[in-house]
Amino acid sequence: MSEIRSVTQIPGVYAGHATMAEAGTGCTVIIVPDGAMGGVDVRGGAPASRETDLLRPEETVQTVDAVVLSGGSAYGLAASVGVAEELERRGVGVDVGVGVVPIVPAACLFDLGCGRADVRPGIAEGVEAVQAAFDNEDKPLERGNVGAGTGCTVGKAGGPARAMKAGLGEDVEQAGDLVCGAVAAVNACGDIVEPQTGETIAGLLAEDGSALASTVDLLLALQEQSNFARTHQAPRTNTTISCVVTNARLTKAEATKVAQMSADAYAHAIRPTHTTNDGDTVFVLATGEVEAPVDLVGLLATRALERAIADAACQAVSAYGYKAACDL
Repeated sequence: MSEIRSVTQIPGVYAGHATMAEAGTGCTVIIVPDGAMGGVDVRGGAPASRETDLLRPEETVQTVDAVVLSGGSAYGLAASVGVAEELERRGVGVDVGVGVVPIVPAACLFDLGCGRADVRPGIAEGVEAVQAAFDNEDKPLERGNVGAGTGCTVGKAGGPARAMKAGLGEDVEQAGDLVCGAVAAVNACGDIVEPQTGETIAGLLAEDGSALASTVDLLLALQEQSNFARTHQAPRTNTTISCVVTNARLTKAEATKVAQMSADAYAHAIRPTHTTNDGDTVFVLATGEVEAPVDLVGLLATRALERAIADAACQAVSAYGYKAACDL
């Protein structure tokens, strides 16, 4: 198999963005028109999501048509309605006799403090993202300050003045015919590190804004101050949301296990992660083309996701008053 560099180059997979640059928000959709086996893992303490219950192994719905990653906090769930309506117009979904019902799980991140809080992705943006996905067939997915990554920031434990810009990242890993790709919109409370070396890429800035500091060190220092436990509460402005796409043949239970394994990528690339103020969520879409051991799929998916998270910090550019890694 030739080298695949983007999830859009995996046969049967489409992806696109709707970017609301002035407002600092947007949404991203990953579509499998022929249906994919789906799984999900939710570890953050404050998720905003739709139809994740359908992905439980014991539930009867067997395929997923698309996954939506959106900004706008809980308001952004409206984008998934637009995705579903546009897929219905294209005849994509579960045949229910009187038409089709697209299965569209979704997760949102909090970007209301970046740009305009009163503008969020809605039905129109969901439709736009689907149209972009089909219009840009086989073209690599755009990364950085686009789609769900438009308003992403990281390193927020010291307040907005010490936070940095992040965005949407992607990575694809291959082992023979097995392909695992990952798309991640990174809006974490913690710092983003290079998963192999542990070097910090973006996150909490030093007080003068000239270099990187450490969120973990800041939280440990704050703990030594009196009344920290009662007075310090990080704002609920975080969440990293991701979708792993693989050509492996998986059952729903296996897709769920791959999602659970993939969530380890967050710990490899974000410090700290899965906090009470994050809504961290990982979706899995499996197109069923290649037989492969579940553990190998999970290993490859984890590698793809941790590198996608790092890529989200590397691809971002400064915006909305936040510095990006490329400026340090």
